[in-house]
Amino acid sequence: MSAPAKTLAMGQDEAVAAGRPTVDAPFGGALAKLAPKRPEIVGLTADLGKYTDILPFRDAFPERFFNVGMAEQNLVAVAAGLARTGLIPFATTYGVFATRRAFDFVAIACAHSNLNVKIIAGLPGLTTGYGGTHQAIEDLALMRMIPGLTIIDPCDATEIEAATIAIADYPGPVYMRLLRGAVPVVLDPSYRFEIGKALLLRDGKDVGIVSTGFMTERALDAAETLAKRGISIAVLHVPTIKPFDAEAVASLAANVDHVVTAENHVTAGGLASLVVETLFDTGVAKKVTRIGLPDRYIECGAVPTLQARYGLTTEAIVAKIVSLR
Repeated sequence: MSAPAKTLAMGQDEAVAAGRPTVDAPFGGALAKLAPKRPEIVGLTADLGKYTDILPFRDAFPERFFNVGMAEQNLVAVAAGLARTGLIPFATTYGVFATRRAFDFVAIACAHSNLNVKIIAGLPGLTTGYGGTHQAIEDLALMRMIPGLTIIDPCDATEIEAATIAIADYPGPVYMRLLRGAVPVVLDPSYRFEIGKALLLRDGKDVGIVSTGFMTERALDAAETLAKRGISIAVLHVPTIKPFDAEAVASLAANVDHVVTAENHVTAGGLASLVVETLFDTGVAKKVTRIGLPDRYIECGAVPTLQARYGLTTEAIVAKIVSLR
């Protein structure tokens, strides 16, 4: 490929020695910092404020915060109404409730009218052990079908903070996956998030990993491990699922021997499908190996155990790529 891209990730030695640094509630913190300059921003939740990290905003601006109770369809409808008055509502709930339960409200109340509603979706993919009722493993596939809806899957605390600021300035409805609690810092502070743009975090010539969400952290760690085995890995981080940066994906694929997708989502309908569609549309003929969740509901259990069982780990990426050689 061309000249090596600058790696915008924290050092592997730091990760091994003490674990990556973390930021508590990066979404809520970013929203609270932004709000004094943006009086039109309001926050909403469907009785999940603590578990969607919006409490820093609530505590700083209680008069601009609304808990609608356990009623996700109402959450989206109220947010749509507030948006019609010129406000910018950030509505938080779990991804399964924002998608499966309130899909029609997102599609018609928000997207059909191109309203400025920001839906912040907790527990994306396999980030909870509460089983199929709470694991939003198909949300990207569902939401990318809604016309005009922007979809973002951040990888770390740095990107969550940057994306929160970006979507506040971005007109129209947005669905953003949320990593909550103590979120790792993977990207360098110099990283600049831009809606609709992918970023080559690492250059390589043998295998190109196209990743999104927290799988980018795993992809970068896997690339370090594989480099020690003489396998050159490129990592393209795709934080925006829609609009999709097809040009960056096609460029990566044209310059590597094999493409691997890595996502915290079922392998149908999400990132992998977008990559395959892009390669077909652009005429780039490359083998694509998909890493993600299977076509099934995931059982309850400890999150690290479930992620290991279903291949959402650094070790799983390494093993899969080694098997391709």
